[in-house]
Amino acid sequence: MRIVVVGGGMAGARLAQRLAPSGADVTVVGEERHAPYNRVLLTEVLAGRYAPEAVALPGVPGAVVRGGVRLVRIDRGDRAVVCDDGGVLRYDRLVLATGSNPVLPPLRGLFTQDGGSFPEGVHAFRTMDDCLALSAAVRPGARAVVVGGGLLGVSAARALAARGAQVVVATQGEHLMERHLDASAAELLRAHLEGLGVEVHTQCRVRGLLTGDADGGPEPSRQLRLALAARSGGTRAGPRPLTLPRGAGGGRRTARPVVTAVELADGYRLGTDLVVLACGVRPRVGLARAAGLAVAEGVVVDDALRTSDPSVHAIGDCAQHAGVVYGLAGPATEQADTLADVLTGGPAPRYGGTRSLTRLTLNGPAALDIASFGETTPAPGDDVLRLADATRGAYRKVVLRGDRLVGGILLGDLATVGTLARTWEGDEPLPSPPLHLLTDNGGS
Repeated sequence: MRIVVVGGGMAGARLAQRLAPSGADVTVVGEERHAPYNRVLLTEVLAGRYAPEAVALPGVPGAVVRGGVRLVRIDRGDRAVVCDDGGVLRYDRLVLATGSNPVLPPLRGLFTQDGGSFPEGVHAFRTMDDCLALSAAVRPGARAVVVGGGLLGVSAARALAARGAQVVVATQGEHLMERHLDASAAELLRAHLEGLGVEVHTQCRVRGLLTGDADGGPEPSRQLRLALAARSGGTRAGPRPLTLPRGAGGGRRTARPVVTAVELADGYRLGTDLVVLACGVRPRVGLARAAGLAVAEGVVVDDALRTSDPSVHAIGDCAQHAGVVYGLAGPATEQADTLADVLTGGPAPRYGGTRSLTRLTLNGPAALDIASFGETTPAPGDDVLRLADATRGAYRKVVLRGDRLVGGILLGDLATVGTLARTWEGDEPLPSPPLHLLTDNGGS
């Protein structure tokens, strides 16, 4: 059987590894020039803790891996895909593992006049190339504004701070990591970041970027602090924009304009050398849509991970199963394993969804562990148990619905995460009283 996997990320590489023993004719085609790597560890590469080659995934014996190649069209009638280099690959089964693209916020000045690139100093943070470019640009004392306070934004801010940058996180949300944490846990996370020198500004919308021609010296960091103090209720009457010198931000002369500041919705301007866009991701569905496959938010698949064309499957960040796009490594791995069984004729394998736990470790001298799962916001009638220790920076919360555990948050101390995860994944009745779930003994 000829199997073509479109996408050399974690989902595509995992599928190829699982198919290797079957002897199937597997070709993996990926746009990135790098060998498949663990995307979860990109922030560790940015922080300087791992070399890029250290996060490479194991090779796939027997599979043909073609990197730096982009697919431009799917010909479902001929069961073939057309590459940007003119090559044509024929398949018996096609697997879309195209992943996701970073969401680019609608900022004035985000693109240069030709519309094809960012100004110098502006970076997305999704691929290894993004990571390496940002790593090359950051230096001790550099000013960096991270736009977005979700999981990726928090991770990027911590990594940049570890490299000695002066980091500001600007997020529109009411608190950090809104999809995963409640306000109490987010406040502890904020205190942790601020203890590392990261400034955090919530309910703060960036509306544009200012650029110069890179002929000015670096602007004093005190100017940035004055602007933020004024936003927080300084002595000046009314919002008065902070004027920045043309070309502020320093750096080498370049043909592209250089970012010098971000402009907030209230008119204040924060001088910066780097801007990191961490505003979430969106499934890459262009190929599937152009081929006439069913697409909603992601490429729609059934329990066999088939699309609306039975010879085409989809897994990972681009796939939507039962109305859900997961966008996490755990579900992508589970989908790849299930599809490998489907393609090799396993005993009626079916994908029933993933009850995924999100876990984040902010490494460094003062490491912080975070985990969340399920429904962290209680519905009417739910019970909530909490244990908090502000001195130790620890927080535990579980949401109970009747005799079932439906969600939880742990921050700082993950001693009980094993028991909580097993209880939640098993969807079994809880003992009464369930307080032991929050104690250290509950994690044994």
